Amino acid sequence: MVPVMSGLMLRPADGPLDAVVEVPGSKSLTNRALVLAALADGKSRLTGALPADDTRQMADCLCRLGVEVVFDAVAATATVHGCSGHLPVGDAELHCGDSGTTMRFCTALVSLGMGEYRLEGSQRMHERPIGALVDGLRRLGARVEYLGVEGYPPLTVHARGLDGGTVEFSSPPSSQMISGLLMAAPYARGDVFLDIRGPLVSAPYVAMTLAVMDEFGVSVVGQVNARSAKYVVAASQRYRGREYAIEPDASNASYFLAAPAVAGGRVTVRGLGTASVQGDARFVNVLERMGCSVGRGTTHLTVQGPGGGQRLRGVDVDLNDMPDMVQTLAVVALFAEGPTHIRNVANLRLKETDRLTALARELGRLGATVEVHADGLTVHPPGEVTPAAVDTYNDHRMAMSFSLAGLAADGIVINDPGCVSKTFPDFFDRWRRMANAG
Repeated sequence: MVPVMSGLMLRPADGPLDAVVEVPGSKSLTNRALVLAALADGKSRLTGALPADDTRQMADCLCRLGVEVVFDAVAATATVHGCSGHLPVGDAELHCGDSGTTMRFCTALVSLGMGEYRLEGSQRMHERPIGALVDGLRRLGARVEYLGVEGYPPLTVHARGLDGGTVEFSSPPSSQMISGLLMAAPYARGDVFLDIRGPLVSAPYVAMTLAVMDEFGVSVVGQVNARSAKYVVAASQRYRGREYAIEPDASNASYFLAAPAVAGGRVTVRGLGTASVQGDARFVNVLERMGCSVGRGTTHLTVQGPGGGQRLRGVDVDLNDMPDMVQTLAVVALFAEGPTHIRNVANLRLKETDRLTALARELGRLGATVEVHADGLTVHPPGEVTPAAVDTYNDHRMAMSFSLAGLAADGIVINDPGCVSKTFPDFFDRWRRMANAG
């Protein structure tokens, strides 16, 4: 890999891959565990915790609320001294940066406090909706004031705790809003009922939230189907401090697992397997449909690229449950035979960037023909990938996913590679070691 002005030129893999890879802890699990540990009775120690921009934003916000959080980046641990459901600081300004989980989770969290809490983020964060969460908190007794555009941050929560009650949603645009309410709900004065009508976006992330809540001692009664979801959180439950091991990040593992689909050979990701609570671990099923061989264990996943002169096959897939896998799949699709259709991911327009538009533009630079639909896109692969510099839009997943193209095509440059610090600061070091391990 060679720095090129503000970009990084990738060198194709030396040959078919043969690597065993470890990736850092899950951002989603780390931020959920930090919130629950902060509310808990007693001390918690999180092992495998991810030291990255998003998790540091969350830890910083918790510290501003008076919760003691000690991050050890070298040991990948976080020690949290819980506040037993009583936020120590009554007035605070929270800066959430580009972290959607921090903004949404903390908005729900501070509603349990007593005082005024201002939450703001980056310019892009102020363009990402939060109205459904705010409406839900208001129905539970919170008073929330928008400081700019209605339905978007920045905002101030005038907190006096939550009363409890029933919240009805019609297809909320982000599962983070449901997760935020669920995590705060045990500390309301009365029971909380969530009634979601319509498909639940990114449903596995809500299941992940429930799994972590259960590990910290709070149970939720839920009923979920394709068209609705209902959850009941009984009042007077309390999280209990504990030692909690965080799995490797399945979303970030996807780039390594997809690498042999593009470059050939085999890659194993250690620590992530069939026992994972992360929905994105199932992305290997999509790679299998494309022609890869997949080995599955409780604590490992292995992908081997197509052999015997076989090519990848384009697929038609609904990725509503795995929206963070869209960019990974779209870049892999450059090397498939036939088009790849990705459906039911309209919420990608609300992420760090409008990911559907960004994908279409950058895949086009590499020679693909891309049709953008209201809820997805279709990638028609080129006969040969065109060398180009890829813009990343300050989006970590754009940088990491397009690195896949650099494994098989010479002359791929990733602009602003430093944006990976959001969830995977040393991504390119680990990528280089994998690419040279064949």
